[in-house]
Amino acid sequence: KHMSKVLGLIDKGREEGATVTFGGSRVLEDTGGYFVEPTIVEGVRNDMTIAREEIFGPVLSVISVKTEEEAVRIANDTNYGLAASLYTDDLNTAHRVAKAIRAGTVSVNCYSEGDFAVPFGGYKESGFGGKDKGLHAHDQYTEQKAIWIQLR
Repeated sequence: KHMSKVLGLIDKGREEGATVTFGGSRVLEDTGGYFVEPTIVEGVRNDMTIAREEIFGPVLSVISVKTEEEAVRIANDTNYGLAASLYTDDLNTAHRVAKAIRAGTVSVNCYSEGDFAVPFGGYKESGFGGKDKGLHAHDQYTEQKAIWIQLR
């Protein structure tokens, strides 16, 4: 079912004017596998469905920008904020842009879900409101309560 959703989003990108420059198809169909090959979609605009939905598949939607400010504005113009990646050789740019992007995880020059000790979860409508991993991961499954009793 999810494979069909991913392929549907790729097709919708084509319909809306984007170009699949690599991949975009099901692989291992003859073995019964439900896999989508790594896919690059270029010419994506931020108003396209492929840019507005969380895909959770091997799809890179490329949106060209002219300025750092435009990149941050587009990155934040979404209902979601699970993770983001940025690529730069400038450490100052890395810090500035990573801080400005509203996502639970920002990777610079890589992709990583991080270490088990580091919280992982999204902002806005991404995730389920809690943070997996890290010291406070179990807090989302408990309710804290303070009780004060004065003995007589």
